[in-house]
Amino acid sequence: MLPEEYDPGRKLPRHLRKKRVEEIGEISIRLATEADMGDVAQIYRHYVENTVVSFDDAPKPLAEWVDKFAYLTKLDLPFLVAVSPNNQILGFAYVSPWNQRAAYKHTVENSIYLRPAAVGLRLGPRLMNALMDECRERGIREIVAVIADRGAEASIRMHQKLGFKEVGRLGKVGYKFDRWVGTVLMQKSLKKKRAEK
Repeated sequence: MLPEEYDPGRKLPRHLRKKRVEEIGEISIRLATEADMGDVAQIYRHYVENTVVSFDDAPKPLAEWVDKFAYLTKLDLPFLVAVSPNNQILGFAYVSPWNQRAAYKHTVENSIYLRPAAVGLRLGPRLMNALMDECRERGIREIVAVIADRGAEASIRMHQKLGFKEVGRLGKVGYKFDRWVGTVLMQKSLKKKRAEK
């Protein structure tokens, strides 16, 4: 008898298995508040310390997130959070200016991060669609994504499915964890949604 014939494989105990969306309940997406920045900092910290998805080499302190939130709010740029029924922040998404020069004022760069336990719940597309809707309402025309070319394949696929097109690549522009990492540039034109009849 072969081992695979008598060993069906181990299963994680129920409390350690990833929960399905139905088990979590209805997830809501709303505009972030300053009070959410502690959770935002915690979620982002994971990506800084464990992945090349973020090119930061040290986590941003809470005060920096509070300042960033205030700056984006002043510019009337959306910053969204996904919230579980028990009020836990599962992820966040925001846009920031693509460039500080005045002619770029209708172009933004998006950022999206999910709590590791929320990955695989199809939350990314929901957050991104809500973010793009908020951008349209504010008159934003172009949204750009700058994504690491290694370790972020799921993000690239999600952006493609949402209609982003690859417009370029920059090779070996970041150095993290003793290796060079490039970026994939993706872009989407935001058109106003037609009014429903």
